[in-house]
Amino acid sequence: MGLEEYNQKRHFNQTPEPQGKEAKGKGALRFVVHRHQASNLHYDFRLELDGVLKSWAVPKGPSLNPADKRLAVAVEDHPFSYRTFEGDIPEGNYGAGHVDIWDEGTFHAVNPTSRAQEEKQLLQELAEGSLHFVLEGKKLKGEFTLVKMKGRQEDAWLLLKKQDEAATQEPYDAEDHVEGASAKSKKKPAAKTAAKASGTSKTASNPKPGGKGTLAEMPHEVVPMTAKLTDGPFDDDAWLFEVKWDGYRAVAEVEEGAVKLYSRNGKSFKAKYAPVVNALEALPHQAVFDGELVVLDKEGKANFQALQNYQNTPSEHLYYYIFDLLYLNGEDLRHLPLIQRKEKLQDVLAQAKDPLRYSEHRVGEGTAFFKEAQENQWEGIMAKAASSTYQVGKRSAEWLKIKTHLRQEAVIAGYTAPQGSRVHLGALVLGVYEGKKLKYVGQSGSGFNKKSLTELIQKLEPLAQEKSPFSEKVPLTRDVTWVKPELVCELSFAEWTSDGQMRQAIFKGLREDKKAKDVVHEQAVTAPPPQQEKSVSKPAKKTKSAPKQKSAEKEAEALVLELDGHQVPISNPEKLYWPEEGITKKDLVLYYQTMAHVLLPYLQDRPESLLRHPNGIAKPGFFQKDAGDHAPEWVQTTSIKAESTGREVEYIVCQNKATLAYLNNLGCIQLNPWNSRLAHLEKPDYLVLDLDPGENTYDQVVETALVAKQVLEELEIQVYAKTSGATGMHLYVPLAAKWPFEQVKELAFALAKRVHEKLPTLTSLERSPKERRHQIYLDFLQNAIAQTIAAPYCVRPRAGATVSTPLRWEEIKPGLHPSQFTIQNVPQRVEKLGDLFLPVLGKGVDVAKLLQKLKK
Repeated sequence: MGLEEYNQKRHFNQTPEPQGKEAKGKGALRFVVHRHQASNLHYDFRLELDGVLKSWAVPKGPSLNPADKRLAVAVEDHPFSYRTFEGDIPEGNYGAGHVDIWDEGTFHAVNPTSRAQEEKQLLQELAEGSLHFVLEGKKLKGEFTLVKMKGRQEDAWLLLKKQDEAATQEPYDAEDHVEGASAKSKKKPAAKTAAKASGTSKTASNPKPGGKGTLAEMPHEVVPMTAKLTDGPFDDDAWLFEVKWDGYRAVAEVEEGAVKLYSRNGKSFKAKYAPVVNALEALPHQAVFDGELVVLDKEGKANFQALQNYQNTPSEHLYYYIFDLLYLNGEDLRHLPLIQRKEKLQDVLAQAKDPLRYSEHRVGEGTAFFKEAQENQWEGIMAKAASSTYQVGKRSAEWLKIKTHLRQEAVIAGYTAPQGSRVHLGALVLGVYEGKKLKYVGQSGSGFNKKSLTELIQKLEPLAQEKSPFSEKVPLTRDVTWVKPELVCELSFAEWTSDGQMRQAIFKGLREDKKAKDVVHEQAVTAPPPQQEKSVSKPAKKTKSAPKQKSAEKEAEALVLELDGHQVPISNPEKLYWPEEGITKKDLVLYYQTMAHVLLPYLQDRPESLLRHPNGIAKPGFFQKDAGDHAPEWVQTTSIKAESTGREVEYIVCQNKATLAYLNNLGCIQLNPWNSRLAHLEKPDYLVLDLDPGENTYDQVVETALVAKQVLEELEIQVYAKTSGATGMHLYVPLAAKWPFEQVKELAFALAKRVHEKLPTLTSLERSPKERRHQIYLDFLQNAIAQTIAAPYCVRPRAGATVSTPLRWEEIKPGLHPSQFTIQNVPQRVEKLGDLFLPVLGKGVDVAKLLQKLKK
């Protein structure tokens, strides 16, 4: 990096830190660990290389326990003279707070040679993202590795202790090893701010902005930086978390009293949202802001339709929530870390009046903040790397969006005729772009009112055309009026089906700020990079043993399993699938191989719908039905015509350990087999009732399961239970593949109705989560051909690496929770208890007799 960034961030007439000058030490290479009491207490780990101190911020501090995988965020290089620095960085300066030396000493390569050769080798390893070294410090001793992480942010590494004589198996907390003056000055980090939906909360402190921008002219017509979608919250002190506002993204330019306010595609908002423009004109700054235009309802929640209708129905609750500052008074700030840009922004907006508001953030605590978002019914939260720079026009993995419910923008390709009392149109026909082609993703026939229907038909009729805008024939049962694909709408929906359609899509409004050509399936942005896909299909090299490598990552890449007479390569086995838990792809593969003897009976002879998470749980997964062109010849497949499209789909069938490992290598964390087998696809082996909670406790799920058991036992039906591995519970009734799905679904519905009659306020037969917020959905619709449910003993792509685990009924009582059963403990449980679910594949009930009995 050099020392330019270090010097640029500091005012040496205000801070006692040494000025940045390259200077090589003599003798052994030196290292130092600083304990830094800034806004958040953390440790700075520094290694002397190439005339500077290569530096990483380690939030939890180094550890001598090999089980600990400490996050280490690469920061700017520091001068060699910084190794002896201790003291107080004054408030208002970058990194303000107290700095002590926690540990120091020398270090060398794992295989010591001369200093020059070692340094050359270490710099090469650093560039390759896997640095191995031995520390000779007062506290830190022995071999360590710094490994660059692939995923959430470019500068994220892991600091790992190797197993050797200096290692300990005991819990290790760096704070327990603070000595002398530092011990006396221990204090808790500053309180973290929590963003509120109303935006009226105050931060715990208002730090003076630090860090300098670059002298430059104001940028114009900025295309804002955007975020990638991820499938779940996480905790990380190197990240900031904000409210995901449900409004229009807007960039504001304020220059000599003149204001431009425009959308992400350059459309002016000045006339439509005049109060925001007036407030911006009053600011005594030259600035470029990034934020969201929002209208809040009486409960303080963002109302997107009210924002759309603002010109016709003005609201006093219009706000511009500003979350980023790109330019200020002659300085371009886009290269500064986000945390510094936000400090400056907070200072700029300190005296600003409504409708301008500072969009607050919380540091590190993404999981708790996401729970608040769910409780407050926000659209979701944003996760942003605190060190992220502003990348104009780019969709970056350093900004992530985590949604409380599924939302998707879609292009309107046509509409069907109205039926019954509906006027103007029946349903919208929707698509998204894949390259230059528009792909069908379903229909939406709900979410409209008379006003929105009238506005839609007025916009759609002038766009009518004879030809379908889709390149392929779309299987629709009703006549469609096709339109030019120009209008974009936003929808909420229940889930993506395995063939890529939105189920239960609800119209939320038109998106005037988005171009049709920019609308894509958001999950597609996290598809694995080409090199990962290729690694799956490469034939394994036939070697008796993997060659010994200097790099641990290269060594790991050579992993090949000999299973069922086949060589199964496992690419990137050390990739972290659960970053917080330190669980790797290799750990997942070994779990499934250990569990294969009990798992395979629930997979064999069943078509498998693939849910792939090739980048672990921190990134969204995607569905794949077709086996594709890269599946080895020994992987069994079966061709089945899809009812929705009429196309032949080549499904994988998991018959053995080799195929199981192949699926894991593709990123299949969760396994989704059909409920029926190839010999009788129309007749399932079991009936399933899925207890799917809304905003319920797991004790309420337990209560529902016990009532269901009572109802079924009164009918002399044996029922078996397993955790879903997520939030619910699955109840299975054995059928022995004797009854068609149509009758099975009828029985499942009848049983669900009986349970609902016993618990009318706690349970619901309504599928829409919106209609059953505090009720448990008794899902009987899983009993249809091609429907899938997480297999017994399969791992779920969720925090903790939870497993869908069969239960004894005596275990199903208050206090039970799915988080108690994980990849770490389920193998021992099965070794002790055996396969509790085995009767599910045994003798079945008489469905016809039960239906007759229930109709009496």
